[in-house]
Amino acid sequence: MTRANGPARPVLPSLLGLGPRAERRRRTLPAGVLKLPTIGVDIGGTKVVAGVVDGDGNVVDRLRTETPDKSKSPKVVEDVIVDLVLQLADKHDVHAVGVGAAGWVDAERSTVLFAPHLNWRGEPLQQALSSRLRFPVVVENDANAAAWAEWRFGAGRGEDHMVMITLGTGIGGAQVRDGHVDRGKHGLAGEFGHMQVVPGGHRCPCGNRGCWEQYSSGNALVREARGLAAEESPVVQPLLARAGGTPLGITGPLVTEAARDGDAVAVELLYEVGRWLGVGIANLAAALDPGRFVVGGGVSEAGDLLLAPARDAFRRTLTGRGFRPEAEIAHAALGNEAGLVGAADLARQVARRFRTVKRRRVERTTGG
Repeated sequence: MTRANGPARPVLPSLLGLGPRAERRRRTLPAGVLKLPTIGVDIGGTKVVAGVVDGDGNVVDRLRTETPDKSKSPKVVEDVIVDLVLQLADKHDVHAVGVGAAGWVDAERSTVLFAPHLNWRGEPLQQALSSRLRFPVVVENDANAAAWAEWRFGAGRGEDHMVMITLGTGIGGAQVRDGHVDRGKHGLAGEFGHMQVVPGGHRCPCGNRGCWEQYSSGNALVREARGLAAEESPVVQPLLARAGGTPLGITGPLVTEAARDGDAVAVELLYEVGRWLGVGIANLAAALDPGRFVVGGGVSEAGDLLLAPARDAFRRTLTGRGFRPEAEIAHAALGNEAGLVGAADLARQVARRFRTVKRRRVERTTGG
């Protein structure tokens, strides 16, 4: 491709997500700035994990504590975050903080609009934390943070359009396109788990029926296994014995462990979750056409017991199959650390801009 004034220049992916101008600005920063250590915080329904992450995505120090009860005020969770950050900052020369929250975060990455596992409704978290910490703070949806980490350091490296699927109790997701997280107009993109795949199907906590996560998630896996056990099906007795003889003892990790040991029912249950995973991914491929899907989250630890049937269902369900390129389906590489690493690396982009502004101010003051 050529232009009137010569060959077109390739547009390099911008780590800041701000286009070619930001990319040129990034390349002018001192090499040391690109490796600034930052803190990532991953907030879940049961735990808060904070860690210092270097410029290569390595977690060099980590702290973990229980998440305060969701009935308590947002300030209680904020206190926990501040305490962990200050403990780490006492030992490391950190330059920014990224917070990954399981919930809806606005497009400005400052307010948690809704967090189902925490008592946050329109919570101005970025402002609240910035007022108590001496660092720049970025707030990000946890699935966006995990996708960014996989694109930068994990299974998404080298792919300019990647979609991540996170399988936990439900389904989360995000996409990285041309070097930036695609958050949508209002910051709420990536709620893939609430695509309707079965009209009139299982009721979802979101209020609708037939959502994808009701068929392909940790909750779906456990619901089906416990349902068989409650019906006293003889085929589920070995699985029930592992659970101490009670259906409530059946968990997702227990089913995965049994499947790895060759339990036929456990293998079948994971196969069904994987099949629905492939159907949903085919729908996403029809809408988004990425080059690679990366599957992470706790349920993905089942590996090929889940991903093999997903790939098969994807190939059989994909619209235009046989006449179009097929996206790769890869297993996430960073495991439980993806959200923490991604939040810290996204905060590093803010630290770079902060350092650049400070450097320019010094240069103007000194006449440089």
